[in-house]
Amino acid sequence: MTRSSSTGNPDSDNHEQQDHQREDQEQKDNQGQQEQLPGDQDKQEQQDQEGHQHQEEGDQEHQGHDHSDHHAHMVADFRRRFWVSLVLGIPIVLLSPLIQQFMGVKGQWDFPGDAYIQFGVSTIVFFYGGWPFLKGLVDELKKKNPGMMTLIGLAIFIAYAYSSAVVLGLEGKVFFWELATLIIIMLLGHWIEMRSVMGASGALEELVKLIPSTAHRITEDGETEEVKVSDIKKGDKVAVKPGEKIPTDGVITDGRTSIDESMVTGESRQVEKNTGDEVIGGSINGDSAIEVEIKKTGDETYLSQVVDMVKKAQESQSKAQNTADRAAFWLTIIALASGGITLAAWLSAGREFVFSLERMVTVMVITCPHALGLAVPLVVAVSTAMAAKKGLLIRDRTAFEKAKDLEVVVFDKTGTLTQGRFGVSDIVSLGSLSEDDILGLAAGLESRSEHAIARGIVAAAKDRNIDIPDPENFEAIPGKGAKATVADKKIKVVSPGFLQEHDISVDKEHKDKIDQLAEQGKTVVYLLSEDMPEAVLALEDMVRDSAQKAVRELQEMGLKVMMLTGDSEAVAKTVADQLHLDDYLAQILPEQKSDQIKQLRQNNKGVAMVGDGVNDAPALAEADVGIAIGAGTDVAMEAADIVLVRSDPRDVASVMKLSRATYRKMVQNLWWAAGYNIIAIPLAAGILYPVYQFLLPPAAGAVVMSLSTVIVAVNAKLLSTS
Repeated sequence: MTRSSSTGNPDSDNHEQQDHQREDQEQKDNQGQQEQLPGDQDKQEQQDQEGHQHQEEGDQEHQGHDHSDHHAHMVADFRRRFWVSLVLGIPIVLLSPLIQQFMGVKGQWDFPGDAYIQFGVSTIVFFYGGWPFLKGLVDELKKKNPGMMTLIGLAIFIAYAYSSAVVLGLEGKVFFWELATLIIIMLLGHWIEMRSVMGASGALEELVKLIPSTAHRITEDGETEEVKVSDIKKGDKVAVKPGEKIPTDGVITDGRTSIDESMVTGESRQVEKNTGDEVIGGSINGDSAIEVEIKKTGDETYLSQVVDMVKKAQESQSKAQNTADRAAFWLTIIALASGGITLAAWLSAGREFVFSLERMVTVMVITCPHALGLAVPLVVAVSTAMAAKKGLLIRDRTAFEKAKDLEVVVFDKTGTLTQGRFGVSDIVSLGSLSEDDILGLAAGLESRSEHAIARGIVAAAKDRNIDIPDPENFEAIPGKGAKATVADKKIKVVSPGFLQEHDISVDKEHKDKIDQLAEQGKTVVYLLSEDMPEAVLALEDMVRDSAQKAVRELQEMGLKVMMLTGDSEAVAKTVADQLHLDDYLAQILPEQKSDQIKQLRQNNKGVAMVGDGVNDAPALAEADVGIAIGAGTDVAMEAADIVLVRSDPRDVASVMKLSRATYRKMVQNLWWAAGYNIIAIPLAAGILYPVYQFLLPPAAGAVVMSLSTVIVAVNAKLLSTS
């Protein structure tokens, strides 16, 4: 069925054509869907948190599992080295002259060759327990990027080399028990720390867990067979029982149910799904069995795209990370210099070499910039995981960080602030019919039409739970409307042009009201019964229920909220007034949108653009932060920095809040990771010894350093937008 302009303004035809185009776009599956993680990604293991690298482990099916296995292997490795070193450390400590003196058994436990036994066991602890640190030392020096491993590696190497020389004839005191306890404490600290890291950066693992391993594929004879999800192909049909996970993206071909998409999209309520509706792999079926035809597999599925976005976001460098890296490098230089100065200062003060050496080692250990190296990455991991669970997909970390400084948020209208479809906004009765009667008759006629206006009228009747009678003798009126017999009445729903052609008029009182609706940019149609005008229905692109709250929340956060649209001035003003926007720009052609954003950026500190259509892509790319509504097109999503899966404009405020909270947490971690050294370095150097006779042993320095790292990891885990 075709219609001509049914509004009082000349822009109506274009407006309706745009609506058809937008509705076609909304039928596309924008959520770029994936069921499995890509198997062809780089096979080189990422450099581990300690600065040393692991060798390639070959092809694996899921990178997310690689990431989990990598950390699990590291935890197990540190745990094993810790327990072996702890057992071997017992005789080293018991054979130490200083410990024997402290226990009051000096001379009683001596026996010939005890020094060589202590040397032998310490050598095992040094090479086995200290291997991760020694290997890290070599790797960092090769890269000319000294860091935490350089400090720890040098500390244990100096302690071992000096003590070994003493055993072999050099005059001095052995340093073996300090060496052993230092290695044991460092291994314990790294074991605990890696467990904290795994808890803080498990976003990919959690997303991968959403993918079920098997599915019930329906065979040609109607039977079901259990197959691996990886064996499913496009076009296959699968049966999903109540409580089971949807194996991959598809369309329901039989059945009606409710789907829990909370772990996938962040939507807290179960979503009603009927035959023909799309379902996302990883979401959980509700209380009814359904049949699903597979539409997307592998890299195409929504969940795989989410995982890919999360992975890229976590790996991307940020300004804060660059700052932390530079600080870690200079802190390493400071630690080495401080250690050398400490050694020279105590020797100049007349202290023996072993005392001075111990102070130097303690300074180098306690100043390790490990916490500084983890301060930002852990917050990035946690914030990205939080964002994914809330349905906020971060594609560009730098743009996400800019969100905290935004001053202006610009929304596209159709499909963003509005629903992108017609809805009945006003009903004017011209006779004795009630609004429900008017909607019932109009919906009965329009139920046979697929036109946007028809769908809007039918939807309005369904929203009010009005019974929709079946029409008889339905017939389209080309360019003007349609007619049929509904409830034994000859009903027509027509444009104003039809009334003009047939000299049908309404009284002046109602005419003024109708003209006012047309001036607001609304589409006006007439309901005729037996060729007499009974009512007027005004339709418009309905404002989203959530848009009002979104605008108000952003304004309360101190942001200026604007709208950018290609619609007429009248339509734009109506929407802007309803939402109490700070400003709006109307009749902006698609190619002009990016120019408008560029101009706004010149006059404001930061500008975000929120849109969903193809014509929004240049503006999204031009903005400081481009935000795509998830129900939009693939082009808009590709141009955006952040994607809102739930198509809820309120999530724009969630982006701002999370960006600000993430920045605060990064600053907290950076201050803690670097700031504690202001106290720790002088304490490790022995500044309190001349007055209070207090010395911090190297092992205690290792405890302090490890504790600071754990605190940074825990603090990152406590990230919250509340």
